[in-house]
Amino acid sequence: MTLKQNYQILLEKQLDEISKQDIKPTLLLHACCAPCSSYVLEYLNEHFDITIYFYNPNISPKEEYDFRANELIRLINEMPLKNKVKIIIPEYDSLPFDTLAKGKEADAERGNRCTECYKLRLKKTLEFAEKIHFDYFTTTLSISPYKDAERLNNIGLNISQNSNVMWLYSDFKKKNGYKRSIELSNEYDLYRQNYCGCVYSKPKEI
Repeated sequence: MTLKQNYQILLEKQLDEISKQDIKPTLLLHACCAPCSSYVLEYLNEHFDITIYFYNPNISPKEEYDFRANELIRLINEMPLKNKVKIIIPEYDSLPFDTLAKGKEADAERGNRCTECYKLRLKKTLEFAEKIHFDYFTTTLSISPYKDAERLNNIGLNISQNSNVMWLYSDFKKKNGYKRSIELSNEYDLYRQNYCGCVYSKPKEI
């Protein structure tokens, strides 16, 4: 029986090494929404010069995408973060997700369609990180109890093997991260959506 990797411990080792550096490294943080970003920003802000990358072509409709993006902007402006956080919001384009979802419409939630969606978003994040020469990249997705941290970390590690941008380990639900995100969501009155973002995860209307 293979023991699961503890990605929180691996992250803490990375942060310990980073704390010994004279210059704060840059981090491109893929973010799916404000609630998931809240604790991650609070946790990582002292360690990195953070830029949020809101690349989520899975979110539909466009109004939902725009609302989540605006909530993220509001959070950044209202949180008393020690270091300023920048944000990049690509123009809405659902075609990349619609293309990968073809033939996978009936997949169970957290199945192969979700894996391909994670790959799409993390690959795009890495591409942007390479273009702008970031030191690290990671995602807020692992804070959710519904997201598989092992799957996300394996994707991040695999796609960054031949890159100069390093993958930052994450399992942000650890150390009561998910609980803290709920507290921060209440504190800042954040919109907490009841579905991941894609049409397949949206609750059926009664």
